[in-house]
Amino acid sequence: MTTTIGTDRAQVREELSTTTFDLLVIGGGILGTSVTWMAAQAGLRVAMVDAGDFAGATSSASSKLVHGGLRYLQTGNVKLVAENHRERRALAADIAPHLVKPLTFLVPIYKGGPHGAAKLGAGVFLYSALSVFGDGMGKVITPNQAVAKVPALRTEGLRGAAVYGDHQMNDSRVAVMTVRAAVDAGATVLNHAEVVDLRKTNGTVCGAELRDRLDGTEFGVSARLVLNATGPWVDHLRRMEDPDAAPSIRLSKGAHLVLRRHEPWKAALTTPIDKYRVSFAIPWEDHLLLGTTDEEYVGDPADVRPTEADIAQILDEAGHSVRDTQLRHEDITYAFAGLRVLPGGPEDVTAAKRETVLTMGSGGMLSVAGGKWTTYRHIGKHVFDILAHLPDRPLGDDLVTPLPAVPLPGLASPDAVAMRLWTDRERDARMDPLVARHLATHYGSIAFDLARMIREDPSLGERIHPDGPDIWAQAVYARDHEWAATVDDIVRRRTTLTVRGLDTPEVRAKIAELLA
Repeated sequence: MTTTIGTDRAQVREELSTTTFDLLVIGGGILGTSVTWMAAQAGLRVAMVDAGDFAGATSSASSKLVHGGLRYLQTGNVKLVAENHRERRALAADIAPHLVKPLTFLVPIYKGGPHGAAKLGAGVFLYSALSVFGDGMGKVITPNQAVAKVPALRTEGLRGAAVYGDHQMNDSRVAVMTVRAAVDAGATVLNHAEVVDLRKTNGTVCGAELRDRLDGTEFGVSARLVLNATGPWVDHLRRMEDPDAAPSIRLSKGAHLVLRRHEPWKAALTTPIDKYRVSFAIPWEDHLLLGTTDEEYVGDPADVRPTEADIAQILDEAGHSVRDTQLRHEDITYAFAGLRVLPGGPEDVTAAKRETVLTMGSGGMLSVAGGKWTTYRHIGKHVFDILAHLPDRPLGDDLVTPLPAVPLPGLASPDAVAMRLWTDRERDARMDPLVARHLATHYGSIAFDLARMIREDPSLGERIHPDGPDIWAQAVYARDHEWAATVDDIVRRRTTLTVRGLDTPEVRAKIAELLA
């Protein structure tokens, strides 16, 4: 197995166990990865570990949206929408235009529906104004115009549709590129490394004892400061610090479905279910993404998964606006669920605010939970600022302020990358345009590294499964450069094989052989 510095697990474990870090981040999801990136930019010696894969839980189980939050206008939170739009524009224009893509949304207006045309028209106009009309002007269109954009739209009782613009992404790819950005800035990271205990000196948390889940190796990490960013497991780690720690969060499960799409969609659907809840139907990875549910979850976070009741609810709610022919159970290729981390409280989870929860424990460990992809950089910077200026444990006066517009690796125009891949004259044969487009929109300019691998070994240009665009160069690159250590790391989060329903036993066996 060929490896590079930063992905050789034994080498990384040695570095982790022999270095005293300024900051140890436990948890490699949205928040942990963002804080690690910011801390490394600031010049700190920072380490990040995760018991599973990076973004392996809730952070790769999102609705794949980078959005301003149209529904927040319903509650009058105009300031929040404006802030979300600013961050969305930064991601789409300066940080990750190769990974964050514009997408038109329709809100269908039906006779007897919870919202009328005048209200929705005013709402999407205000929404687009808050984004400085960067995605066009929100407006109401006719039923015929709506069906032209979404052929599977249900037309019975359709009075029109409100149109607005937002963005979408592949959350797993954004996560991997953020980890890479953190490592490029100097961070040391390791996935599949479980914290089994916290290190303490005179009652103060100063590191952690870990076990490599892949080979059982035990090792420790020492740090001046420890951040608990374990998402749904945040209270589990807080109880390692203090067995009497009171619960700080509660959990809400959100499930999604991915289905084969029978015809092209030029827009997504945001369908009001009642006065507050909506159902999404989003063209994504050549398929259709449906969701989501919102119900309290009290079980083991590791056991969260969609139930048959979740699947039935999602299909039923999508059926408010999508024709039955596009909602057949046999077209489901993948179903997944994640857990939203909400502040503790008595109210129903559907009414709870999606806000970041910060707590300082008796041992000086800062715990943080919550957040969302749209504002993940902003929240990471906010948490880092708190860490950097703790009055009793300052990290130093010579810190560099993290730059606000550092792009993720691979920054490039996907159109330009795809065209160059397709027309590269150094190869004996042109790359399949579908594969070229797939690589360009998932790697940006890093796709040229994969193209060089294919020139050296043409077999790496072959598709992993004939029905999908993922190629063997991606699996090798994931192993050698993107910390992919298990079959699931590759099929679920470094490629699109699982979401397309293409991670067959034969495919998984070949990838296991590649990793062996």
